[in-house]
Amino acid sequence: MGVSTVTAARILKGQMDGNPGEETILKMETFPYVALSKTYNVDQQMPDSAGTATAYLCGVKANYGTVGLSAAALRYQCNTARGNEVTSVLHRARMAGKSVGIVSTARVQHASPAAAYAHSANRGWYSDSDLPPDAVRDGCRDIAYQLVHNTDINVILGGGRLYMLPNDTADPEYSSTRGDRFDKTNLITEWLKNKKVRLQGSYVWNKAQFDGVDEEETDYLMGLFEPKDTRYELQRNPETDPSLTEMVEKAIKILRKNPKGYYLFVEDEGRIDHGHHGGRALFALTEAVHFDKAIERAMDLTSVLDTLSVVTADHSHVFTFGGYSVRGNPVLGFSRVTADDDKSFTTALYGNGPGYQILNGTRLTTTPFCSLIEFGEYRQQAAVPLDSETHGSEDVAIYAQGPMAHLFHGVQEQSYIAHVMAYAACLEPYDDCILKDLAAPLQTTLLLLPLSLASLLLF
Repeated sequence: MGVSTVTAARILKGQMDGNPGEETILKMETFPYVALSKTYNVDQQMPDSAGTATAYLCGVKANYGTVGLSAAALRYQCNTARGNEVTSVLHRARMAGKSVGIVSTARVQHASPAAAYAHSANRGWYSDSDLPPDAVRDGCRDIAYQLVHNTDINVILGGGRLYMLPNDTADPEYSSTRGDRFDKTNLITEWLKNKKVRLQGSYVWNKAQFDGVDEEETDYLMGLFEPKDTRYELQRNPETDPSLTEMVEKAIKILRKNPKGYYLFVEDEGRIDHGHHGGRALFALTEAVHFDKAIERAMDLTSVLDTLSVVTADHSHVFTFGGYSVRGNPVLGFSRVTADDDKSFTTALYGNGPGYQILNGTRLTTTPFCSLIEFGEYRQQAAVPLDSETHGSEDVAIYAQGPMAHLFHGVQEQSYIAHVMAYAACLEPYDDCILKDLAAPLQTTLLLLPLSLASLLLF
């Protein structure tokens, strides 16, 4: 979610409320501290979500496609992983006695959330069925297995049932779908062991069950609402699947009971990212608007006095927003002028992707706004033909508020984000945090109060 996506989402949010749009302010834009994050991976100029998530969650720059490993580990090479694991701030928070949670609109084993708990030489090793023979031989574990066994996570909400169930087990919602695991292990059952009775833990897979969870009586909650990624907000059935905002609220209410505080990682990157990859700007921008609503609800439930909140992105996309347009022009509408080929064009375009529309050397006429764009199926035109639009290489924004938020300033390496979060919460390697000894009453109060949320609300 680069700056162009933030700008377009801001205008779309306003227009959804019946306003021109340009004057709208996103909740994240009210945060007082802003910086830029350099997103490159160690081995690639244009990054992916695995290497970038490792940077902002673990504090170490990593290689493209690797999760929770330093750059000494090489993608697809299991035997390079051992000894090169890096530890996330989420894991460190749990070791310090805080409650921790993950909320995602993608599968919870996806690259971004995976960096919070897993160590994998390939982001695509979701299930044991994805592991190549050499990885099995060298003792590497799939990401779903690590979700259950690496870190004691209190709240896990998102998609990804497929990778948790044996391949002879039917999905509870789609009878024709089976699990994906060769080892015949039901990881949901494994996760629930010793939790359901003794620690008030539960597992849910639909909205009714989710709504029935009593936050005050629940210490552990796993909710997996789709076999893979959750549905786009434009396609979500509110009767069967909770929204991102609802998941965030449920997570905070469960986690905040811990007197030592908590750490919550929230991402909508999966669905915003996937919308852009498909060249469908309306999907991506609508997700961004609803993501901002989730941020607003999180801010309602927390206090700036004891809560550091950080909003940032894994990376950008080659999404551009410009052309010539009057004030209040629909965010996915047309430029007021035609191009040199006498055809119209939309102000939202992609540098590459599946929206490439050249036939016999001629650019195809853009589909009228009122038809397919309205339903999200229209692909914005792209300059270069690719099956999937690519990530961008430019910096992305960091928005922050709360204790130590002032440390976000200037242009920073992406790995800097994790260090600020750990420092603000006095977590390893800053567990002897000198801030505890500051004499100023306000500063002392801030540090005595548990840092209840170090939340990465990701795009």
